Amino acid sequence: KHYLCGYCAAFTNIAVTFPIQKVLFRQQLYGLKTKDAVHQLQKDGIRNLYRGILPPLMQKTTTLALMFGLYEDFSSLLHSHTSAPELFTRSIAAVLAGTTEAALTPFERVQTLLQDYKYHDKFTNTYQAFKVLKDYGIREYYRGLVPILLRNGPSNALFFGLRGPIKQCLPEATSYSAHMVNDFICGGLLGAMLGFLFFPMNVVKARMQSQIGGEFQSFSKVFVKIWLERDRKLMHLFRGAHLNYHRSVLSWGIINATYEFLLKLL
Repeated sequence: KHYLCGYCAAFTNIAVTFPIQKVLFRQQLYGLKTKDAVHQLQKDGIRNLYRGILPPLMQKTTTLALMFGLYEDFSSLLHSHTSAPELFTRSIAAVLAGTTEAALTPFERVQTLLQDYKYHDKFTNTYQAFKVLKDYGIREYYRGLVPILLRNGPSNALFFGLRGPIKQCLPEATSYSAHMVNDFICGGLLGAMLGFLFFPMNVVKARMQSQIGGEFQSFSKVFVKIWLERDRKLMHLFRGAHLNYHRSVLSWGIINATYEFLLKLL
């Protein structure tokens, strides 16, 4: 049931927040201001607004199903086979779940290409993008794997580790609706914090995955290149972070509240 609840929570979230994610992606990739990114999407037209939704829909539903389901499975497995403290076993379980999620990198890879306006004339759909990448070999599907691994494991550990303590700090819930509000606030606060903390990882990932063919540059090399392009200013590196903060509050609020609600129903 943890897998099913995670899947449904992700589906609900993607359907609601995809346009916001698309604006954010343009900011990460090109360092645009919010109004410029929105204007770019307006020029693309309404037909292209949900262009590229299939990969994140497939990737996120599967990813969150694995994130919640594997976390519970790994936690139970480690708890029953080791005598280590629960905090340690749950942290390891969260990292292992996040690392396993990275197997779905090809979906993030294709989503990046479909959201980049440079490829609007090259790819018409998800299948075509996957087909074109196939000509470059299996490794091409996994561009950007390193920042994804650096992001997934630690962020999962922090999310599952802090979710309980944060909820305990909120006013005690006495009804289903109050529980949902608390779960929304808890998930939203955590999502926003982690989204901001790991924002540079996603900036590097977007740059790495926007390339087709050619040299596979290291994480550090791409990071330095972006750093120099953006005048060595931390503020420029975090362009789009404020929108990501608001999107994460909404996204992870929806995910956590939906997940916990469905978990109680099943």
